[in-house]
Amino acid sequence: MHTWWLQLERSAIRGLDAFAARFGPARTRPAHLRTGIRGENEALFFLRAHGYIVIARRWRCTEERGDLDLVAWDGDTLCFIEVKARTKRDMTPAESAVDRDKENMVRTMANAYMRRMPRDERADLLVRFDLVSVYLLSSGVECDLLRDAFPPRAPSRNRR
Repeated sequence: MHTWWLQLERSAIRGLDAFAARFGPARTRPAHLRTGIRGENEALFFLRAHGYIVIARRWRCTEERGDLDLVAWDGDTLCFIEVKARTKRDMTPAESAVDRDKENMVRTMANAYMRRMPRDERADLLVRFDLVSVYLLSSGVECDLLRDAFPPRAPSRNRR
């Protein structure tokens, strides 16, 4: 996709977000939720600029707890993408907020997502879990992509 088109799209969404923040119900959201939503928007454009095709945002289902921030195709690989946004860089990187419980929730939601796909489409499906750290800084937005952030299955624990 052309860079100028992505920039135009990003500018339009930022303008609409600013309008909604000023006049819509979004201004009643807590600051951390506004940061998260803005981070997901920035991650979406970052991923699209890197060739991902985003097919779902903030995906939920009634059977499971949680949501998938972004679902996208990277070539022939279906990626479930967790986004962590911060307003500053400090000693602890944003991706450190993804612990084992969060990984398991994302895996569970990914399985729920794939159960809704036709069986023949998911038979040989390549799946990956990526993480995008978004830093919303006064100097601009910085994004870091970590492909294969965690394995599709939780590592088994050694039992004695």
